[in-house]
Amino acid sequence: MKLNNTGLQDRASWEKAGFLLPQFDREAMIQATRENPQWVHFGAGNIFRAFPAALQQTLLEQGIEKTGIIVAEGYDGEIIDRAFLPYDNLSLAVTLNADGSIEKRVIASVAGALRLDKPEDFDALKGIFRSPSLQLVSFTITEKGYSLQGRNGLFPEVEADFREGPGAPKSYLGRLAGLCYERYLAGPFPLALVSMDNCSRNGDKLFQGVEPFAVQWVEKGLVEAGFLEYIRDPCKVSFPWSMIDKITPRPDEGVRQMLESLGFTDTEGQVTAKNTYIAPFVNAEKAQYLVIEDAFPAGRPALERVGVLFTDRDTVNRVEKMKVCTCLNPLHTALAVFGCLLGYTKISAEMKDPDLVKLVERIGYQEGLPVVADPGILSPKQFINEVLQVRFPNPFMPDTPQRIATDTSQKIPIRFGETIKAYLADPERNPGDLKLIPLTLAAWLRYLLGVDDKGVPFTVSPDPLYDTLAAALSGISLGQAGPFHQRLEPILSNPAIFAVNLYEAGLGERVEAYFEELTAGPGAVRSALSRYVEA
Repeated sequence: MKLNNTGLQDRASWEKAGFLLPQFDREAMIQATRENPQWVHFGAGNIFRAFPAALQQTLLEQGIEKTGIIVAEGYDGEIIDRAFLPYDNLSLAVTLNADGSIEKRVIASVAGALRLDKPEDFDALKGIFRSPSLQLVSFTITEKGYSLQGRNGLFPEVEADFREGPGAPKSYLGRLAGLCYERYLAGPFPLALVSMDNCSRNGDKLFQGVEPFAVQWVEKGLVEAGFLEYIRDPCKVSFPWSMIDKITPRPDEGVRQMLESLGFTDTEGQVTAKNTYIAPFVNAEKAQYLVIEDAFPAGRPALERVGVLFTDRDTVNRVEKMKVCTCLNPLHTALAVFGCLLGYTKISAEMKDPDLVKLVERIGYQEGLPVVADPGILSPKQFINEVLQVRFPNPFMPDTPQRIATDTSQKIPIRFGETIKAYLADPERNPGDLKLIPLTLAAWLRYLLGVDDKGVPFTVSPDPLYDTLAAALSGISLGQAGPFHQRLEPILSNPAIFAVNLYEAGLGERVEAYFEELTAGPGAVRSALSRYVEA
């Protein structure tokens, strides 16, 4: 069975093997999308194919919507060339349920796949953005995708775009701003720009990435002055906040073998030059949540009919904080750093380790939950119950601590820093009562040494601050006696990393002491972990 339009014509073979096929007229959908595009999505990765694209497919199958999604990729164009175009923009979503059952669904809601760095594709996007029918542009480009500058100031392509205007922008967000200018000139038609990335106040991050281009271009006389007013007017261009949650690991070898045994032949996994892991299939968990601020000046698809929760901005913020600061992400990061140190390669296997289970239970229920803001539309206690009792232990989810440990320096301020700040802001609470969050922060620094608990070197997952942090910790070796204050103080006092100065929060010395214990020698990580989760 080949994943393309021709291959799907033999529906009987697919259905006999248990695959769910599209139940709508795909050619009619593609034609309708060309004539009246409604939804463009930037970021052609796994989460898009397994979640937003699958939601729109359900709406198409129910006859609620008539158009599909046009996906565009602005960071790694190889994804389009190798995971979309060869398969007629089809993909296979494999849902791995905790009871061992598997759902295999061909996703056919993508009406077109474009590369931002390809002139003809960018011209096609200009035409789409000029269309009055366009309602929303969504994004899963990772939190880093909204940055305009690095440690050395503005990225060169951003600086060039500021200077040269919207004619032929080179940066990701410069191209987006240029497309928005096309829409302004054509209308100015309304539009919602919806970040679906897993970061706090993601709509604001997107706005802060787009507005500077409008400011610079207007100041330099490169665009009409009204363009800045257009971008700043929420009745014209909105930047809703959202919270998204669905675990979509890299393509798994076990899933590949299972699909091949059923006769599905397009299973080849690839790694792009930019280190993106892709395949024609996506493996993901069943659980999924998408909560979006209901601010769509041009209208929107009826996504509430397929489980998306639309609400106000404050509720989205509380849901996001509940998940990212307490009920899932901090627990994931704790398992990631300890899992790498203890030699684990699956999150689900870690959930069979009594020490690690106690670690995440105490961080979640005892240290985090007391200061979480209840969003009302989702129960924090039920959410964390599902995470720890169903989602993380799912043995059929091939998620790894090594993947979760990627970019940890960018995650710590939100995943742990916000809880520390909540303790500092509450006169009835004392940050000194936190024990396992500081232990996890110390374990992350221990992880950065790149040596596991047996003394065996391992490769630290990619992180934009790794080189800086590794240099600060260089020379510290397993078994070396402390104190390490001079090495650790510049790191632990940095609010950019922890959201607070840990010494001012009364936790810096504790993290130092934990770090000394964790580096005492082989077995020190396990020994300290066992001792403190029982304390």
